[in-house]
Amino acid sequence: MSSCPVSRVSAWQNTRMPWLIMVIAMVGLTFIAHFLFQEYLYMEPCEQCVYIRFAMLTMAFGGILALIDPKNDYLKIFAYTFVFWGIWLGIEYCVTLNHIHEVVHSENPFAGVDGCREIPIYPFNLPLHEWAPGWFLPTGECGMDTPIVPEDVYGSLNAFQKFFVGNPPNFEDGLYSNGWYLIPSMEFMNMAICCLLAFVVCLVILGSMFVSYTFSHSKAKFYALIVLILVVLLKILGEPSVQIA
Repeated sequence: MSSCPVSRVSAWQNTRMPWLIMVIAMVGLTFIAHFLFQEYLYMEPCEQCVYIRFAMLTMAFGGILALIDPKNDYLKIFAYTFVFWGIWLGIEYCVTLNHIHEVVHSENPFAGVDGCREIPIYPFNLPLHEWAPGWFLPTGECGMDTPIVPEDVYGSLNAFQKFFVGNPPNFEDGLYSNGWYLIPSMEFMNMAICCLLAFVVCLVILGSMFVSYTFSHSKAKFYALIVLILVVLLKILGEPSVQIA
């Protein structure tokens, strides 16, 4: 009887449903960040923010591989590899962003802030900020996620936008005038923490699927070991190198 839950999860991870849910969630969160918060509410992404987008889309890519054939072990090796690599990166980026957020909003003038470049450095030095600057080039300040509304759109803001960003010229009466929080009135859970929870939830769910997969058939433990090795290799080899002029 104790093996029944494992068998059920193992059977579930062999279907497209969990992978599709993850892909929709990760792509959806990325689209919300770009189209709603960045383009519509003028909340410019910082360096760590665009890194989080990369991590989410890396997970989505792994999910898309699994969607091709969730029962294919070879596709599943790469699917789990990209998913867990993305989760690893995402958790690191969120922890860094939350630290920066706390430092920026603290009253300690000597705390210092690291990890805020104008030109991002992605894993394997991928030039994503050159390929898609609107999505992957940071334009905001680290730890500061208050809306920055261009002067030329002051007169065209609608009521919905003003509710979130405030009224010109001071923008002090909007829901996000003091930055993005899950509950703005209480300044409860900033964006870094919310994204961190999303990655942790994915880790728990995908981790359960992965563990159940290792017991699904005789060769699965070997395939699972390959996944773990590939994830570590991607993390080590993908560490970006800083080019010093």
